[in-house]
Amino acid sequence: MNIIEPEVQIRNFNSSEILKNLERAGRTCYKSEDKITEKSAENFIKTIINSGHYSVLEHETIQVKFICDRAITHELVRHRIGVAYSQESTRYCNYNLNKFNNEITVIKPFFFDECEKRIGSVGGFGTLVSNKYDLWYFACEHAESMYLKLIKFGATAQEARSVLPNSLKTEIVATINIREWRSVFMQRCLAKAHPQMRQIMIPLLLELKLRLPVLFDDINFDTKFDVNNYAKVVYYE
Repeated sequence: MNIIEPEVQIRNFNSSEILKNLERAGRTCYKSEDKITEKSAENFIKTIINSGHYSVLEHETIQVKFICDRAITHELVRHRIGVAYSQESTRYCNYNLNKFNNEITVIKPFFFDECEKRIGSVGGFGTLVSNKYDLWYFACEHAESMYLKLIKFGATAQEARSVLPNSLKTEIVATINIREWRSVFMQRCLAKAHPQMRQIMIPLLLELKLRLPVLFDDINFDTKFDVNNYAKVVYYE
């Protein structure tokens, strides 16, 4: 069984082009294209947001791949307006194959202390464990064992997946328009959101605040969430 940390991968984008495209689209409503200058986009978009004319923000998207706990994606896909998703499928991915190293990969829940270690070998239901991390590890290890055995007994991947844990690693590509990204962050970055959702969404929001401050600076987030638990954010082309 492979244990990894979550990761956020942003498809690289041109911040200036996004703002210019939004301005061009928005000014069509007012026929004020003649007011476009090299520096006019930011102020125009700020006015659009302050006035609640959010539909203009739907003209641009940002694509992100999340490598995360599968349970978290069940929450993410609740966001449906102006969104496209493509996700790793447990129906078609057989983790007993060599390309998956004949094992499942799980996301380590950060809220189980990273310093906690397994004591000895956890080999059955009667084995004593010493802490929450041990219990989580054993549950995932047992699920993996049953999954692989089902495959060996002739079950298909889509049948054997019935025993896979919520901690199973998944990859999901989300292409979301700016308006809906704002909605996602407003719901998923607050203290009441699931901790593993905040783990991936807060660092993503902070990165977008740096790249596109006029579009995201007004969005609040759980400032008490430990930065040491933020998921890694990287870019891809």
